[in-house]
Amino acid sequence: MAKMIAKDKVGTFLNKLDGYEVYGPVEEDGLTLFRKLEGTPVLNFKNSRKPPKHVFFPQTERMFDFRQDGTRIVGVDEIPAPDKPILLFGIRPCDARAVKVLDELFSWDYDDPYYAKRRENSVIISLSCTSPTMPGPNCFCTSVGGSPGSTEGSDMLFTDIDNAYYVEAVTEKGNDIIAVGGNLFTDAGPDADKTAEAAKSEAAESIVRKLDTEGVTEALEANFDSAYWDEFAQRCLGCGICTLLCPTCHCFDINDIRRKGEIWRERTWDSCQYPYYSIHASNHNPRPEKKHRQRNRVYHKFLYSEKNLGLLGCVGCGRCITSCPVNIDIIQVVEGVKEVEE
Repeated sequence: MAKMIAKDKVGTFLNKLDGYEVYGPVEEDGLTLFRKLEGTPVLNFKNSRKPPKHVFFPQTERMFDFRQDGTRIVGVDEIPAPDKPILLFGIRPCDARAVKVLDELFSWDYDDPYYAKRRENSVIISLSCTSPTMPGPNCFCTSVGGSPGSTEGSDMLFTDIDNAYYVEAVTEKGNDIIAVGGNLFTDAGPDADKTAEAAKSEAAESIVRKLDTEGVTEALEANFDSAYWDEFAQRCLGCGICTLLCPTCHCFDINDIRRKGEIWRERTWDSCQYPYYSIHASNHNPRPEKKHRQRNRVYHKFLYSEKNLGLLGCVGCGRCITSCPVNIDIIQVVEGVKEVEE
């Protein structure tokens, strides 16, 4: 049965979760970002500028330390797992669906231990997009299998219904968290059920950006060598912001760092839009031009990810459209591929 919690009780509820390292939305330099919570989270916000993927997949991550004997490397010391499981509160449904993509990716052909450590026993509480807190004018989640009230990738879903949140436990983890909250949660009646569903439906109907994904797979397979990729790549600056702000992009580089007598290995986010990202040890670069790199991003989202993981690599958050300095619009790009085939 669904529950309710008064808005002024959310901070009290989160404070009771002392068994978790709690992350949530905060206001920082005019932006909404996800940080470790030290107070009440921001609850009335448009989608965060950066996706919360860094909570499980940090932008820079120390993998292990090298043990030394004089000038010789004699072994490695693993970085210990986090002391507490993570609770990620208040992410939008598109970002929760993105975590589901990352879960599949980081356990696809190899179980990534660093990602797995953070995801182990973690809890995700998402926040429905309801007016006036829609993510933004470039959201198109309904075109790629999502919705403003999607529960995919979430353990709990909060939906704004005036002075309270309508709370749905999606998994057993969610039920366990409700139990921790105790009497802060009350049973939701039929009226609350109707109000929450109406809010979700209204939000879904208000999404104006649409992408018709029918035929996209066939169009991409038919147009790999098309001159079409030259057309829109000419505008691209190669800045990589589309990938760095994408909630499902996961490319990283690995480097060994020596500093003040210490040596360690770390990985950092990388981007397939950078010229040296795909260069081989032989100095051969299979994607030497911007058109090859832009093409790869689109193919990865709408072809490779679905073939390898069974999931689209795009959740329709619209961040890449909003933040691109030269207004490259992935909806227009994908629609354009279909027109080339025709």
